[in-house]
Amino acid sequence: MKISIYHPLYNIKPVQIPCIGLLSAGFPSPADDHLDNSIDLNREFIKNKNATYFGRVNGDSMEGAGIHHGDLLIIDKSIEPISNKVAVCFIDGEFTVKRLKFEIDIIWLIADNPKYQPIKVTKDNDFIIWGIVKHVIKTL
Repeated sequence: MKISIYHPLYNIKPVQIPCIGLLSAGFPSPADDHLDNSIDLNREFIKNKNATYFGRVNGDSMEGAGIHHGDLLIIDKSIEPISNKVAVCFIDGEFTVKRLKFEIDIIWLIADNPKYQPIKVTKDNDFIIWGIVKHVIKTL
């Protein structure tokens, strides 16, 4: 799975979008048919604007994690990478999205799709853990 990275989100102006409140996934309540306060998606999803980037997904290796081809990722470079986090990594000249697994002296990049084998990162690889995926934006 490859990913295209987009520029940082500098000088973001708030965009207020009406919010209809909590949505019932069960039996709808007529009392819930009103608009609530507006919501600022920048404030909701971007905690550290100087370390936040967008990335567009290309491929199917992370489908088991709910990340699909064409999804837009919100990536935070300020979050500490630990085992089991989904990360954007730069390996041998390409960005990829994988789940991290740390062992003594070994880093594994794990796909969440059984079609793909884990990638063992060695000292011979040009490798950087670039950022941690915080959110996935999908088009249904």
